Amino acid sequence: MTILLLIIIYLSFISLGLPDSLLGSAWPSMYQSLTVPVHYAGIISMIIAGGTVISSIFSEKIIKRLGTGIVTVISVSLTAGALISFSFSYSFIAVCLCAIPLGLGAGSVDAALNNYVALHYKAKHMSWLHCFWGVGASIGPLIMSAYLMHGIAWNVGYRTIGGMQLFLVILLSVSLPLWKKKTAQQQEKTTSSVLTFKELLKITGVKQILIAFFCYCSIESITGLWGSSYMVQIKQKAPDIASRWIAWYYIGITFGRFISGFLTILLTSTRMIRVGQGLIAGGIIALLLPFDPLVLPGFFMIGLGCAPIFPSLLHETPKHFGTEYSQAIMGIQMASAYIGTTLMPPLFGRIAAHVNFALFPFYIGILLIIKIIMVETVHIKIKNHPVP
Repeated sequence: MTILLLIIIYLSFISLGLPDSLLGSAWPSMYQSLTVPVHYAGIISMIIAGGTVISSIFSEKIIKRLGTGIVTVISVSLTAGALISFSFSYSFIAVCLCAIPLGLGAGSVDAALNNYVALHYKAKHMSWLHCFWGVGASIGPLIMSAYLMHGIAWNVGYRTIGGMQLFLVILLSVSLPLWKKKTAQQQEKTTSSVLTFKELLKITGVKQILIAFFCYCSIESITGLWGSSYMVQIKQKAPDIASRWIAWYYIGITFGRFISGFLTILLTSTRMIRVGQGLIAGGIIALLLPFDPLVLPGFFMIGLGCAPIFPSLLHETPKHFGTEYSQAIMGIQMASAYIGTTLMPPLFGRIAAHVNFALFPFYIGILLIIKIIMVETVHIKIKNHPVP
């Protein structure tokens, strides 16, 4: 029963990953058909992430009222409907309206599933869980680039992904009795105190970990959203090639998380995070070097470096802050992460539009440095003030 539920959670994370990479891969063709400037992708990204922030902040209350299973079905249904609506949108305003339910569908389910796995499964399962997110994130650009290479409009790519989401909705709906049974068992065994946001911030290390999540997800989303445009604008790649190449960034995340699941048996979460940060730094250096053959490996290395960081940080949440408050802290961690995806990609879009897309590696490099400082600070604080 537990294994079957874990499989359902894995499939749910495919649905979370499917839409995350779609906008970035489609945008080099999409903005031309919508007749808007290239930096307008940041506006759509901001709307999506803003909706996710809102649903993440209220995730604890929503999950307690409806249960993880129902929240998952509703969330995937929202994203499926939004993606299909995208495919019938032929104006920028319509796309922006469709972005609202797409964002709202992600936050609560993300916090719920991550906390459940952090509490009940080993670190390897958290890595493999997010590997399945990478499967979804990798499929999106590959499908989109296949359509673009054959001269088919980006709308069809969105429609295809939306149909895949609908299939997952049906599967999740069938599994609802399993969710309800597991939720009832869990509620009998656990209780949790409700703290305000200010009270949560007073817990040792919470402020720093929120900044770390902010920076990490900023790096991940900026690379996914603007990587294709960077290749087109600076490396002089055709849009269909750039769309296909950026898929290797997500493949790097997916492959890296699959391998990370095995490495967690040998390495602690702290070491996994440090290895990932080093790989991201190596990928940034590869992009800065004036050698065209290093562009694809550079993006793959950044994805490979991103792989262990997010699941390792998430899995450490109950350990760092205690199981009693892990769901609440998981929610604000996800909110902070998506605030990063809300603010930082559009900010870079504006900067690049007025300066140059060549700033892309420097922009994510600065965020990486801040993230490293915050993560190391958390480890020092938790070591000096461990959870009772």
